[in-house]
Amino acid sequence: MRILLTGVSGQVGGALREPLGAIGTVVALDRSQLDLSLPETIPNVLSDVAPELIINPAAYTAVDRAEGEAEIAHRVNAEAPRQIAGWAAARGIPLVHFSTDYVFDGSGERPWREQDPTGPLSVYGASKVAGEVAIREAQGPHLIVRTSWVYAAQGANFLTTIAHLAHQRRELRIVADQIGAPTPARTIARIVTAIVEQCRSDLQARFADAGGIVNVATSGETSWHDFATAIIDQLKARGNELLVETIVPIRTQDYVARARRPHNSRLDLTCLSQHFGIIPPSWEEALDEELDGI
Repeated sequence: MRILLTGVSGQVGGALREPLGAIGTVVALDRSQLDLSLPETIPNVLSDVAPELIINPAAYTAVDRAEGEAEIAHRVNAEAPRQIAGWAAARGIPLVHFSTDYVFDGSGERPWREQDPTGPLSVYGASKVAGEVAIREAQGPHLIVRTSWVYAAQGANFLTTIAHLAHQRRELRIVADQIGAPTPARTIARIVTAIVEQCRSDLQARFADAGGIVNVATSGETSWHDFATAIIDQLKARGNELLVETIVPIRTQDYVARARRPHNSRLDLTCLSQHFGIIPPSWEEALDEELDGI
């Protein structure tokens, strides 16, 4: 299988490269080769690569900056997927596209199901909803993978930020009223690769059976505050000498940010287990493994 993989310089794209390589020939493209901010150039690139499967984790993910850059966020997260999906649908090429818990308004406490109504609170969330809609409208074989609270042992993310600040500050103030499931990029990569491998004989039918969308995250739930506490506790258990002494829980309204965040980022994982037979690790287990690589 010839697989086109976008966004290989990002967390999920980078994590997908190796496992996908075990089941197919991966053509990995970074922004210099496939620039999603120039959607009109995408069809020619796809035609040159001639993939049998497209996996698109590339996205504009600067949530706060997007509030002042709505046009570029929309081009990358909505218009580019529209071009990809249109090209793929015309040729019957399956597309796996990544989305986010930020498509929801964060109300209530029940985990969000794949078919729940969306209601984004931010420009970023709205642009991701528009991308999902564009893919469905193309009517080609597709699977939209919604993820939450993505992090990795490398790069700029919550885990590496907390690890850095814990060496510099005696006190950290972390939001405690947003709830979700922190999910390592490598966990997402393993699950998506497993889905592709088990469905490869008939991706179109298997994706359609799942309704064209699936939530992928670790199991369980926590707050950003408790996640930060777990990170620091695990770092100390590994012998790291940290300056931090206190982790203060704060409310979302006390944290200054341009974009609104959902309070409830829980994702229902029933579809993942019932349609694909995959039970993800707990967020604690996944964190333990990820910290071994920091």
